[in-house]
Amino acid sequence: MLTEKLARLEEILRSRTPLLVAYSGGVDSTCLLAAAHRTLGEAVTGIIADSPSLPRQALAEALEVADRIGARVEVVTTQEFEDERYVSNPVNRCYFCKSELFLRMDELAHSRGAAALAYGENADDPAHLRPGSQAAAEFAVIAPLKAAGLTKADVRELSRQWDLPTADAPAQPCLSSRIPHGTPVTRAAIELVERGEAFLKAHGFRVFRVRYLPAEKPGARVQVAPDELASLFRVEETIRSGLHEAGFASVELDPDGYRGTVA
Repeated sequence: MLTEKLARLEEILRSRTPLLVAYSGGVDSTCLLAAAHRTLGEAVTGIIADSPSLPRQALAEALEVADRIGARVEVVTTQEFEDERYVSNPVNRCYFCKSELFLRMDELAHSRGAAALAYGENADDPAHLRPGSQAAAEFAVIAPLKAAGLTKADVRELSRQWDLPTADAPAQPCLSSRIPHGTPVTRAAIELVERGEAFLKAHGFRVFRVRYLPAEKPGARVQVAPDELASLFRVEETIRSGLHEAGFASVELDPDGYRGTVA
């Protein structure tokens, strides 16, 4: 079954060349970029959006992974932080972010004669719940993984077969997702969250979130995967001290842990 899906994916990719792929370094977009490179070679270019909501370490790691794949990737600076609709942080904030990226990619496609734009939505992603899917539809961005019927499990299995370092990576949405809807997304808030999460990562945590608690002096709510909670509370004082030093006025440790999915 997976072999058939992969053949279908390759067929879709060969029909839309040259191709620009929206690449973030996440599980899905990395698998898509690898598949496109294996199928199309130099006829595919990954486009990674660089903005304050992308951690510097994540950008560096994404570029390293692309280099390991052998795929060409270009970094494009996006301007969603200049869009008040994005900065105001509505529930569909992701729509404005993806629209900005697809606009930049569309401009590149026209100037370079690319046949299509693609992004990494898979067959498990509920399009009606993903604002980014609306933006993709408006810019005619194709979703080859989804069109080929590849589920998240399929994507991870292909990634293992191809020895991609993202095969078992947890989901890691942009830093803006740590700020409650309705609270403005500012560069200062994003930088604060980035420092906090870098501190957690440096202490060995794998699945985590540092939620921004808006106040005159912002606080943090720390969430880690349930199987990492014991480790968190063993170093509680270190974590509190480190996050205070990063700039958070108060620090809460969520005793229930992060209940999101690593998918």
